[in-house]
Amino acid sequence: MLPPSSLRRLVAPALLFALAAVAVGSTRADGPGDNIPDKVRPVPPAGIELPPADAEEIARGLAELQGLIKDIGRHELLPDVEVYEKAVRYAVAYKEVFDAKGIPAVKTVLKTGLERARQLKDGKTPWATATGLVVRGYRSKIDGSAQPYGLVIPKEYDFQGGKKHRLDFWWHGRGETLSEVNFIDGRQKSAGEFTPDGALVLHPYGRYCNANKFAGEIDTLECLDHAKKHYRIDDSRVVARGFSMGGAACWQFAVHYPTLFCAAAPGAGFSETPDFLKVFQKEEVSPPWYEQKLWHVYNATDTARNLFNLPTVAYSGEVDSQRQAAVMMEKALKAEGMDLVHLIGPKTGHSYEKTAKAELNKRIDAIVEKGRDPLPKEIRFVTYTLRYNQSGWLTVEGLEKHWARAEVEGKLDNDSFSIKTTGVTALAVACPSGSFKGSIDGKDLILIRPKVASKPYTVHFRKTDGKWDVVRGNGATALAKKPGLQGPIDDAFMDSFVMVAPSGKPLNEKVGKWVDAEMKHAVEHWRNQFRGDAPVKSDAQITRADARANNLVLWGDPDSNAVLAMIAEKLPIKWTSDGVTVGGQTYPAGTHVPVLIYPNPLNPKKYVVINSGFTFREYDYLNNARQVPKLPDYAVIDIATPPNARYPGRVVQAGFFGEKWELLPEDGK
Repeated sequence: MLPPSSLRRLVAPALLFALAAVAVGSTRADGPGDNIPDKVRPVPPAGIELPPADAEEIARGLAELQGLIKDIGRHELLPDVEVYEKAVRYAVAYKEVFDAKGIPAVKTVLKTGLERARQLKDGKTPWATATGLVVRGYRSKIDGSAQPYGLVIPKEYDFQGGKKHRLDFWWHGRGETLSEVNFIDGRQKSAGEFTPDGALVLHPYGRYCNANKFAGEIDTLECLDHAKKHYRIDDSRVVARGFSMGGAACWQFAVHYPTLFCAAAPGAGFSETPDFLKVFQKEEVSPPWYEQKLWHVYNATDTARNLFNLPTVAYSGEVDSQRQAAVMMEKALKAEGMDLVHLIGPKTGHSYEKTAKAELNKRIDAIVEKGRDPLPKEIRFVTYTLRYNQSGWLTVEGLEKHWARAEVEGKLDNDSFSIKTTGVTALAVACPSGSFKGSIDGKDLILIRPKVASKPYTVHFRKTDGKWDVVRGNGATALAKKPGLQGPIDDAFMDSFVMVAPSGKPLNEKVGKWVDAEMKHAVEHWRNQFRGDAPVKSDAQITRADARANNLVLWGDPDSNAVLAMIAEKLPIKWTSDGVTVGGQTYPAGTHVPVLIYPNPLNPKKYVVINSGFTFREYDYLNNARQVPKLPDYAVIDIATPPNARYPGRVVQAGFFGEKWELLPEDGK
């Protein structure tokens, strides 16, 4: 995004901006009927019973496919087959064939999976060198599941060598019936909305219908890594695109990863939570203070400044209620001294208007032609969390206070840099080569002399008592919030995790029943919403290797879970037969349970989570803008109040740990 003087805005003929209610793609529209927490419809919806003949045919084919996969054993391209097996298995096991018209898609996906499995068993992989519509699969680091994505490979792609190609991401819209079968079937039939000449187009599945948040967000990054291993992609020409729910994903990726892409083209969608729910859902929201702070995770309006380093061209239909997303971003960018290029389709609802679409392509193609600057001379970056901490050659490695606005502005001039910060305590500068000198906050002159002057290198800085100094490594203390280890609870499910079930006798019967029910809920809803089988082990099965490689999600109490018993004394919240103690407050043990995230005392490079899965629940599945963290770093739950579609019980206390993972007074009042 460039300063106002450098931008031109395409203005459509003057018409009134009507907030028209429109359906999103082929799925049902959200609306006030989905604002009743005690009356929540299931997502995904219930499917049909398969006719016996079809069920038997599919079962035979699935068994054959599973046998072939077993025979193949370990193979780098096995996920390209496994995504077909998982798609059919889920469709049958969880009744995710939603009507009779969906049965042929199951059979088509099964047929393709069998064909690939036979080919792979014979040492052949023709899909890996195919052009046109190609479905690929990778194994996710999060839960070990095989996840699909679609590709459009241009005819001129040369698998023997040659030039690197532009790659456009396309994030799909909301689809509550978008099972793996329906996604794969669609990717085998349609190239999608945009197919730029000579470009690869990558369609992430995004782990279903979560607006590419949390594990859905990591899906995009894992897709990109996988595609780079198998195709020649020009890193300077990666484009972010999406519409409707995919437009929301595009806004989020644009502000979170502003120098990963060379251009962004969000269409419709939503760019923040509270105003969108008010306009689109007719829902007034006033959640607890900590939930409002956690809106910063995915509110693109809060970090709109990051578009300074990413040319962005937004699109809206003139009478689309989801035009609200770009309007909110326009306001946010105005506050940062920037204008948004916003193309508007005249008299158009929730779709692309032909003339505006052509103009959009023209503008994005012109940006792509220039490519992304690998070493921007100026960077403007805002963050509220170390989960999103990098722009170009600047990386934020420490904050004064999470969920408060932190800013970095950097300028690069040949062999020197100057940086201004607000709310930052540690950062890193990636230098291309040679000797550099620089200043941070106009106070300190820092001389940098690399050992090998011709190679890129990174220098880390830390602020202590108001003074910046060079440090070795990242200079982090043994226990501190750092990138990838900063909370909240939901952050643990964006990397490898294992659910750890208790095998001992619980503190009391009520706690034991609540733990059993909530763990079952967490495993079931991980499958439903993030499309993987959550890894589960008992406490007796956990090894040191498990603790080294995974975030451990411990269920139970110190009496029932042996791993929790090992670390209980090292946690800032105490839980004994006498009660749950947070600071100076103790809650009765028989009716209260703590949930929290904390660096694992057995391996402080990974998290330990106590008694929680991801924290949004059934009510939030009904609108993607609701799918944001609902609990902070810790909470105390009164389990005398039964769990519902919003919370695991009554939240009697909740808060964030400090930057050294220490308990703080509640700061939200």
